Amino acid sequence: MGSSSSSFPPGNIYLDVDGKVQKVVFSRHCSPCDIKELLCSSSNLPRNTAIKVLNPEGAMVSIDATMPANSPNFLYKVVPLSTDQPGDREDMFQSVLSQVAEQFTRAFRISELKSEVTNRLAALEKRVEMEGLKVVEIEKCKNDLKKLRDEMTSRGGSRVSCSCKFNFSEDGKKVTPRRDVPTYPKYTLSQETIEALKKPTFDVWHWEHNEMLSCLEFMYHDLGLVKEFNMNPIILKRWLLAIQENYRNNPFHNFRHCFCVSQMMYGMIHLCNLQGKLTLTDLGILMTTAVCHDLDHPGYNNTYQINARTELAVRYNDISPLENHHCAVAFQILSLPECNIFANVDPEAFKKIRQAIITLILATDMARHGEILEGFKQKLDNFDFSNEEHVMCLQKVLIKCCDISNEVRPTEVAEPWVDCLLEEYFMQSDREKSEGLPVAPFMDRDKVTKPTAQIGFIKFVLIPMFETVMKLFPQIEEIMVQPLRDSRDHYEELKQLEDSMTEESSFMSRLKKDLKSE
Repeated sequence: MGSSSSSFPPGNIYLDVDGKVQKVVFSRHCSPCDIKELLCSSSNLPRNTAIKVLNPEGAMVSIDATMPANSPNFLYKVVPLSTDQPGDREDMFQSVLSQVAEQFTRAFRISELKSEVTNRLAALEKRVEMEGLKVVEIEKCKNDLKKLRDEMTSRGGSRVSCSCKFNFSEDGKKVTPRRDVPTYPKYTLSQETIEALKKPTFDVWHWEHNEMLSCLEFMYHDLGLVKEFNMNPIILKRWLLAIQENYRNNPFHNFRHCFCVSQMMYGMIHLCNLQGKLTLTDLGILMTTAVCHDLDHPGYNNTYQINARTELAVRYNDISPLENHHCAVAFQILSLPECNIFANVDPEAFKKIRQAIITLILATDMARHGEILEGFKQKLDNFDFSNEEHVMCLQKVLIKCCDISNEVRPTEVAEPWVDCLLEEYFMQSDREKSEGLPVAPFMDRDKVTKPTAQIGFIKFVLIPMFETVMKLFPQIEEIMVQPLRDSRDHYEELKQLEDSMTEESSFMSRLKKDLKSE
């Protein structure tokens, strides 16, 4: 990684200006036009004056970033040109042509420039982050960063350091990439918070986005993933911020949901002692899948995408369009050098990591729930943690468990998520009605209630899946399976209450009708 501006030392020349020595310093990145303006200014000439530079022997010196340095004993002189002379006009014309050629060269070198500037920015930021510089040194680094950003802007490299936002508007077209500064405040987590993070009882509603980012950063360090994949800590920060920026503000499928799923995965890793059973690479795959699994979710499910024939459905041939999109966005972010947490991983190893993450994100499509759970059940009796196929089946079930694990949490944490999910469902069903598309009964605001929405899902999806995992990890029964049973009982009681109120209301209506008829 390039370390600093020392790779490109500035140019120094000395001028004779009205009998006095004038020193001029310029960057090696300056264009001839920039240097000419600097020479005019140093020689008290209007900035647009046509000039030439002569050495003491009267020979002309080229005006560009590679012009030979001189000394105070061998002074150059800036001489204005008369624009009336044909030769001078020809020189000016040649100069303009040279500048145009140089600009074209720069345009073709934009990729090299992007890598160079990104590396230099990362090095400067790492100095501030890792070395605990004194106040004066920190200010100097900030000035250096500002100069680099100004330099990038002056070169017209508008995409050099952008943290792209790969989301789609309502009509399915890409939005202009955003250029947010990839930083967020660092929070020191208390020991109480660190311990709470390892449990399903963690209350996800009390945390701001910046705090959740710091918690995710801590998880990667605590599990040893930063060391295992040789991650640059600054790039880990940038990646997490880019992840947050690429979750939309949906009622349910938003960054807080991403954090919930990731925190539950972190908790299951500790609860099931997966550090002693899986490799660090497997743990990194699980955590990264949890973080990325719903990137840029539009708030309308696969059924809507397919029925409405959206761009996503067309692009992915109606096959898990959302999950395929989440994968694509995840790897678009990782393709940015400034966000690639796997930059130091061997290419062959990264290929396997990428394939595993794609497989796991695609496994979160609920249309494949039965198939995936059945495949895991078949391996339970002779489960082998050294068998790659067995481990992949387990990983699929683990990411599925975490993705739909809200009801494992305490009621006061879980119930607000039901409201959020129903709000998102109702938004979709309202749109489906307005567009003349089929509406699922469990999403129709005129037909569904909290108890009816939750009872079937808990009884026939959540409890069977978690009880299957419990056969491999009996320790989850008390802290994960029992809360699901309690939640089922809670909603069944609410359903009975709803039914009795409905029956009472119906009875009163019939009674009033009978009284009127008499």
